[in-house]
Amino acid sequence: MPTDRRAFLHTLGAAALAAGLGRARAGPLPRPVATLDRIGLQLYTVRGALERDFEGTLDRVAAIGYREVEFAGYYGKTPREVWVALEKRGLAAPSAHVPFETLKGNWRGALEDARVVGHRYVVVPWIPPDERRSLDGYKRVARLFNRAGAVARELGLQFAYHNQAFEFARLGGRVPYDVLLADTDPKLVALELDLYWIRKGGGDPLAYFARYPGRFPMVHVKDMDKTRQRGMTDVGRGVIDFKRIFARRAQAGIAHCFVEHDQPADPFASIRASYDYLKHLEF
Repeated sequence: MPTDRRAFLHTLGAAALAAGLGRARAGPLPRPVATLDRIGLQLYTVRGALERDFEGTLDRVAAIGYREVEFAGYYGKTPREVWVALEKRGLAAPSAHVPFETLKGNWRGALEDARVVGHRYVVVPWIPPDERRSLDGYKRVARLFNRAGAVARELGLQFAYHNQAFEFARLGGRVPYDVLLADTDPKLVALELDLYWIRKGGGDPLAYFARYPGRFPMVHVKDMDKTRQRGMTDVGRGVIDFKRIFARRAQAGIAHCFVEHDQPADPFASIRASYDYLKHLEF
């Protein structure tokens, strides 16, 4: 080996060693900062605008920066028309909500519609009061969810359930949400965790991520204000620590997040403020 090349490699190795020792003295390197690469919107937030002007509303949603949306009804459009409207705007709709009653009615038809639009998940967001009066009622619901999930899986889709607050109020000595998770097959029933409603109900999302890793591919991102009523507010203006929650996204299995506000004073101002906060969130 030529002398000058040997000297160069020696110098390079010494520099690398010194750098390594410097890092050792300074402690471990900081963890790389992560951000959300896709931010979605539950379109229920802008439902009034969608009823008046479906395509114009999707234009405004896309212009803010949202690239994913979640439906709660198609506002008189056919599944094909919905798909075309999304394609024109570069939007994807990985998920949609359907009523609980659909599970006992034309469930297969709802799934076929979902395939046309391009949904991956079909979500029930509510359990009627008559179905949840006892733990046995929740167990029956869990069996219904498993059956619905099996049909969805046959068609290449995934069934999911979106919580409210009532599932976290103890009933018969147990937390009903725990019954639903324990009695449903993880392969057949996924969970869309509403981060506002679990907090309102007294639950801790991080505890559920640890107990049921990978079961929460979707979250609803809504914030809780600082009033005694603990109402909803724009994301980032309340008390929920989204940094801690999204830092555990791999454990939870989170693949999609959807901003939502049930009753915003100005829906478009609200979804813009929430998007801007999440776009710059580092965790």
